[in-house]
Amino acid sequence: MVDRSAGATNTCRFRDRSDAGEQLAARLAHLESEHPVVLGLPRGGVPVAALVAARLHAPLDILVVRKLGVPSQPELAMGAIGEDGARVLEPTVIRQAGITTEVIAAVEAKERAEVERRAARYRDGRESVPIAGRMVVIVDDGIATGSTARAAIQVVRGRGAERVVLAVPVAAPEIARELASVVDELACVATPEHLGSVGQFYDDFSQTTDGEVVSLLGAASRPEVDDG
Repeated sequence: MVDRSAGATNTCRFRDRSDAGEQLAARLAHLESEHPVVLGLPRGGVPVAALVAARLHAPLDILVVRKLGVPSQPELAMGAIGEDGARVLEPTVIRQAGITTEVIAAVEAKERAEVERRAARYRDGRESVPIAGRMVVIVDDGIATGSTARAAIQVVRGRGAERVVLAVPVAAPEIARELASVVDELACVATPEHLGSVGQFYDDFSQTTDGEVVSLLGAASRPEVDDG
């Protein structure tokens, strides 16, 4: 395991996801020779991942994961699910919030449907990029609780990735340390001690739309034309 968050700053801010992607890509330049596959977590992770993939001259794809929010506090994650049946739960949150098995099942069923909808919408008929035996770089725009990241890691391990790199512009330091132990490499630009929300570290944290995700994936799938 390599933890490249060790040199991360505690005060870094990003203009927007493009700026975050450029800074993150600089930390991942050493991976270009490994010919990785870059997977962005929709929606906000995809603009960041697109810049990383371009810098590494790597194929770009998506990996759809969804947070399981506590019904009374949707922003509070009690777990996450992802493609291929991935499922991660946060026992402490579930216990403290008094969430029943029936409530978890209901929330999961709703989010499973959204995972399927987004995967079909974003890939727009394209097959997912094969990752078995490859190095995979999972990219998001930030990590607060780590639930979705753990679900994403579960998916790529299940699909046979040879090495897994988790790369984000900003993450809570304790979560970064936990995740570093379950991937082959962790790259993070900023690890602020008090991460209330990922968005507070961006000047512009506008919601990424479905259309933007489709456009970025479509552009990445088209071969470059040599005008010379």
